[in-house]
Amino acid sequence: MNDTHHTLSRWQLSAYGRQHLAYVEAPMPTPGPGQILVQVAAASLNYRDLLMIDNGMGAPFTAPWTPGSDMAGRVLAVGDGVKRWQAGDEVISTFYAGWIDGRPSPEVFPLGGPGPGMLATHVLLDAQWVAAAPATLSPAQASTLPCAALTAWFALIEQGGLHAGQTVLIHGTGGVALFGLQLARLHGARTVVVSGDPAKREQVLALGATHALARDGDWVAELRALTQGHGADHVLELVGGANVERSVQALAPGGRLSVIGVLDGDRIGTSAYPLIRHQSVLQGINVGHRRALEDLVRAIDVNRLTPTIAASYAASELPAALDHLARGAFGKIVVTF
Repeated sequence: MNDTHHTLSRWQLSAYGRQHLAYVEAPMPTPGPGQILVQVAAASLNYRDLLMIDNGMGAPFTAPWTPGSDMAGRVLAVGDGVKRWQAGDEVISTFYAGWIDGRPSPEVFPLGGPGPGMLATHVLLDAQWVAAAPATLSPAQASTLPCAALTAWFALIEQGGLHAGQTVLIHGTGGVALFGLQLARLHGARTVVVSGDPAKREQVLALGATHALARDGDWVAELRALTQGHGADHVLELVGGANVERSVQALAPGGRLSVIGVLDGDRIGTSAYPLIRHQSVLQGINVGHRRALEDLVRAIDVNRLTPTIAASYAASELPAALDHLARGAFGKIVVTF
């Protein structure tokens, strides 16, 4: 990395499409009032990053544009009026710029498009857009928290009030799913993971899942049998499409279904009767706010929870990291700077 600090290096797009990604140098910015300059140590990738790079998820393109929402790094300099941070502080990004607590206002926006991207050696951010990094994690591990871990925490704990003895049904083995498994275990819940891959079912059992069920089996009936007919108190719906109806059928009375992923389609079609009969809660989850991220960091530090990292790539190897993400990974993909 360039130590003169006259320039920074960043990945940027000149147009949508991975073929337009280039690792370039740019002038080093100086933080203005209310801003901080952060030296990035690691950035973790989310499936959203693939979509943003490919087509901006429908957003108009503004060149040059740097992708990536999740980073861990160290504050290098602070601008006038910044009291929250000083040089040397270890921080992680918040996924939504400006969403501090409560309900999001229309003004909040995600980092990594349209907000500043984290796939860079240095980033200039509003001082409100970061949280203190966990003391117990490496930067690579800490970089996995802003989107995937917070999404699982927001669904299960912040909104869901998960407690010991409940049953959590988790679809798949991606980043949000594995954090959901770890956080549910942390809170004393029974965890049931549904996966189509026998090897990944073995891996989630090794990670501490109570049960792992085959996707092509009758997992609703199997779940009912495992819970003496009760069903799931919480479902992390990470597939979408037709899967939602079966997830609704798997809910316990008063159960909560968190709709997070739409890999199999964005339409929800299900009978209203089980929802009414069981007084089920359907909630959309769109990551979460900074206060919840700070709660999550505290819980990680107290319990020494360790994120699952599938692979780590050097900054120059971003294309290989994106390929790995596109293939599917057990755990998070991290890029180090």
